[in-house]
Amino acid sequence: MIKKMICLMVFALFSYAADATVEIVKKIDVLPKIAVQDASAKNVDMALRQKFFKLLVGDLRVSSHFQVVDEYLQSSYEGGPFENFLSEKKVDSILRFSINSNINTMSANVKFINAKTGATTFEKAYSLNDLKRHPFLAHKIIIDVNDQIGAPSIKWMEQSVIFAKYTGTKKSEIVVSDYTLSYQKVMVAGGLNIFPKWANDQQNAFYYTSYNGAEPTIYHYDLRTGARKSIISSNGMIVCSDVSKDGSKLLLTMAPKDQPDIYLYDVKSRKITKITEYAGIDVNGNFIDNDRRIAFVSDRLGNPDIFAQGIYDKSFEKLVYHGKNKNSISTYDNYIVYSSREADNAFGRNTFNLYLISTNTDYLRQLTAAGENLYPRFANDPDTIMYIKQFGNQSALGIIRLNANKTYHFELKTGKLQSIDW
Repeated sequence: MIKKMICLMVFALFSYAADATVEIVKKIDVLPKIAVQDASAKNVDMALRQKFFKLLVGDLRVSSHFQVVDEYLQSSYEGGPFENFLSEKKVDSILRFSINSNINTMSANVKFINAKTGATTFEKAYSLNDLKRHPFLAHKIIIDVNDQIGAPSIKWMEQSVIFAKYTGTKKSEIVVSDYTLSYQKVMVAGGLNIFPKWANDQQNAFYYTSYNGAEPTIYHYDLRTGARKSIISSNGMIVCSDVSKDGSKLLLTMAPKDQPDIYLYDVKSRKITKITEYAGIDVNGNFIDNDRRIAFVSDRLGNPDIFAQGIYDKSFEKLVYHGKNKNSISTYDNYIVYSSREADNAFGRNTFNLYLISTNTDYLRQLTAAGENLYPRFANDPDTIMYIKQFGNQSALGIIRLNANKTYHFELKTGKLQSIDW
């Protein structure tokens, strides 16, 4: 029974959100064409310069607000008639950067140039006290450049991603990274540590489940101090699937008597309240409707499906009527993005596709077409969804830009993604 529940949890973990049908306020019908120039001094490490260039170009492309020139271009920082116009490239804008670094720190000077007039329209200096975090510096630069053209915000690029990855038999690590996986820092290692969940919007702490003691235990890890403390333990299984907006309450899936149900945990008082009551599988609880109700996955009508009920109300309703085997979900207001198993293949892997629906209308949009696409998670941007893409023994972090109808994948080089949050 426990093995079955854990397998379902692997397919029925997360929920968060964003309104995915909101239209871009400032519609860009013709994307501005932009080139990136490296104006760094010759004594700056070339490998770092080119890596930073690729990060900037990649961010511009993922923003979906620019047509990007891929060619690696060099220039002086002040620029000249040729460098400030790039007439043969027929670009609208130029992003010019100059970086410098030492063992631990990094700085960058940036200009945003109107290639039609040669005039600098934006200039800013940046600094970083941890060289290894330079991908976040690149993301910040592109966020600022994006704001300069009045495009919809891409501040979600600043969010840190936290994920668990399998590194061996009953071994996994919990890692903090940027969305491209270019920066990675292992926070928890040794044994089986899975299902990380951010503890607050500031992303300075997280919860995770450890299977390294006598009982599975949820821990709280403070990134500022490195301190770890035990929150709650339970026989069988225990997972923190969601955190309230103010961080004061947790939704847990526990099976103390081999029966998985969803519980509400008060962080301050440590009081625990059982929410669901069903002689089957209820997992993956997520707050909805200003934390007054929950959405969750249950097999109470046969196949795993998505339901909702009040925290203090035992009546429930079915939320999704498309497909027969839902697993992982993410919600925002009356919108749900979920992963659904499409078919069984006796000679290959199953297919899991992502879908977006509205609970108030008949709106339905298929987001992926093939393969194993799991754990959809909305950014704090209504236009962006993150998910896990499994292929063979490898996995990647996928990013869907809904309004642009574009998908990007960032492969995990070592290990295999188990679960994600951002």
